Amino acid sequence: MSDDKLVGIVLVSHSAEVAASVAELAKSLAGGGTSVPVAPAGGTEDGGLGTSSELIAAAAAAVDRGAGVAVLTDLGSAVLTVKALLAEGDELPDGTLLVDAPFVEGAIAAVVTASTGADLAAVQAAAEEAYTYRKV
Repeated sequence: MSDDKLVGIVLVSHSAEVAASVAELAKSLAGGGTSVPVAPAGGTEDGGLGTSSELIAAAAAAVDRGAGVAVLTDLGSAVLTVKALLAEGDELPDGTLLVDAPFVEGAIAAVVTASTGADLAAVQAAAEEAYTYRKV
């Protein structure tokens, strides 16, 4: 399967290192399946802590294959930045969805599910289901 019909994943963190590490972890744990387009969007343009609407928009454009883009965030202002971009209506690709999921577990579930060729609704459901994962 080519990646032209896969859901893209954007991981928005206040830290470039956290976003990149979670993206690498999720892609690694997806195993031998189809390579999902995943892009981290962490920190600010100057390398500081925070969120950047420009980095988020660029990441979403980079992973857009026409099947939708799932955006997962770490903390409150990242959510607000993505909501503002969605409200503007022309900054993110059509079919971009802010997913309410835990950042690490949700990212892994989203990437693994997307690697099967699942649609955006299934990727969203898998990521959101990660809230129910028990560790003990």
